[in-house]
Amino acid sequence: MTSSQIDHLLNENRRFAPSAEFAADAVANAELYARAAEDREGFWADQARELLHWHTPFTQVLNWSNPPFAEWFADGELNVAYNCLDRHVEAGNGDRVALLWEGEPGDERRVTYAELTDEVKRLANVLEGLGVGLNDRVAIYMPMIPEAIAAMLAVARIGAAHSVVFGGFSADSLRSRLDDAGAKLVITADGGYRKGKVSPLKPAVDMALADRNGSGPQETVEHVLVVRRGGNDVDWVDGRDLWWHDVVPAASAEHEASAFPAENPLFILYTSGTTGKPKGILHTSGGYLAQAAFTNRVVHDIHPETDVYWCTADIGWITGHSYVTYGPLANGATQVLYEGTPDTPHPGRWWELVEKYGVTILYTAPTAIRSFMKIGRAVPQKFDLSSLRLLGSVGEPINPEAWVWYREIIGHGETPIVDTWWQTETGAMMISALPGVTETKPGSAQVPLPGISVDVVDDDGTHVGNGNGGLLVITEPWPSMLRGIWGDPERFKETYWDKFADKGFYFAGDGARLDDDGDVWLLGRVDDVMNVSGHRLSTTEIESALVAHEATAEAAVVGASDETTGQAVVAFVIIKQSYLDKHSPEGLAQALRAWVSEQIGPIARPRDVYIVGELPKTRSGKIMRRLLRDVAEGREVGDTTTLADTAVMSVISAQVR
Repeated sequence: MTSSQIDHLLNENRRFAPSAEFAADAVANAELYARAAEDREGFWADQARELLHWHTPFTQVLNWSNPPFAEWFADGELNVAYNCLDRHVEAGNGDRVALLWEGEPGDERRVTYAELTDEVKRLANVLEGLGVGLNDRVAIYMPMIPEAIAAMLAVARIGAAHSVVFGGFSADSLRSRLDDAGAKLVITADGGYRKGKVSPLKPAVDMALADRNGSGPQETVEHVLVVRRGGNDVDWVDGRDLWWHDVVPAASAEHEASAFPAENPLFILYTSGTTGKPKGILHTSGGYLAQAAFTNRVVHDIHPETDVYWCTADIGWITGHSYVTYGPLANGATQVLYEGTPDTPHPGRWWELVEKYGVTILYTAPTAIRSFMKIGRAVPQKFDLSSLRLLGSVGEPINPEAWVWYREIIGHGETPIVDTWWQTETGAMMISALPGVTETKPGSAQVPLPGISVDVVDDDGTHVGNGNGGLLVITEPWPSMLRGIWGDPERFKETYWDKFADKGFYFAGDGARLDDDGDVWLLGRVDDVMNVSGHRLSTTEIESALVAHEATAEAAVVGASDETTGQAVVAFVIIKQSYLDKHSPEGLAQALRAWVSEQIGPIARPRDVYIVGELPKTRSGKIMRRLLRDVAEGREVGDTTTLADTAVMSVISAQVR
């Protein structure tokens, strides 16, 4: 047994086939798999031609002569913004609503394709007037307002690259990204609404551009363009700072979209590196847009004339790039854009929006779904969710109980669920059910999408076979793959390609297993696999077992060093309010230890179960297990700057002592 074999102990046998009605009207069909298997490169070339407008058609599909640096459609030329905007207007769909925007306080705007195109053209002229051009970098640090989408598209329109920095990040995080990318301009807002009050943004930009900790003033940024949103007081640097409302409406609405090579950089998106220095993931234009548009169309089953689509991600994350800005707009879809948090001003806010706008497709994260489970079904059941016909999950593995709750309570027991696996680095979805085609299994990402090749292998890169666990790898290049880490080709090779350099596999850092049908189940980050008495256990499976208990709303599991067993299972559990009212935490902790033992086996029984009120999460909703490991092992808690709520760790530490 190789060291990468991950023991699999949890069984899930429920199956849900798509209804005949859904299948009959679905965009995707089973033939896509056959076409892709027959000629993978030809398949992607077809998608790129069918879904996008090329100013100069490509003749070359994939250039893989210098791995791991790929080129897709390299001799073709296109304009990403033209593909997302102008062509829909030219096709007579200018009056179609692109964005149904709702601010957290309840203000709203309906922005049509014609209006968004107009705004983007004006902004493109402003940017060019400020000296921004081909291959320059522009940082975007904004709330979820229509101007944020316009900013991304205007930067793309002029051939520059954007780096969107999530609006919740600190001035120091922003500064490190501005410096690494060498940004020439920052587009921001005075502030945005978050949890009922204005969260200031412009002040953080001012701090980031000033002398930080003796490093001197920021050197590359020449101008700051500011949208007035929060109405909060801001400082002003004449000559450097510009109000959007002063310059954009005054600019010309005439702007020709030039064609750029398919490999022209489109954006840099930073992910927190384990070593601390953020990694700037680089994506280019043609291949990225082709795969983002294709996957959005077939996995979300987009019918642009009739659907109202809502992806709840912030544009600060890759999901907000591929499935808020680029995929849906390339497909001419109508989508909901919401500024605030799911629980403001009340816990039913999202369901109120689904009812109000008649949302048909909802794409969100398991973290959000589990937080709704914690509140209870009574809240969503107050709203009419009958318009929903497809639900999606993204961001981390979804445990079977949350999957079934999502389908039953939000999807009125009948909507297909697409559980999608992909990463910032992959650019677009890689593994997912195709609604209308796949018989779905709660908790499984299931099958690679047509044109994508993945495998689960052991440490030597050998296929583990059905029924076994190991490391998830991508075995063939794909169109939306990252083209590198900005300014650091060596780190790119080392991080993603060195482990299986002899095989040419991309290794993502995730553990997975293949079930008896050969479907893929994600087992979480390999760093989160525990070694208990010689058994390698996945934190994801133990968390799933805990959440399957009726008292549990959410759970996080870590391996803490243990003299007897090497590592011991330590669980941090949030209990549903209705149970806390009736039971003691001690009794619940004991019951949960026994429950895991019963569900999975004595080997997985947690040594400790801590009942806590919150879990440490990044602003994109990922649980920071390394901080919980610090607590479980009695260490000083590490860096908490990327947490959505930095105080949560001191509360947990106090509860554990």
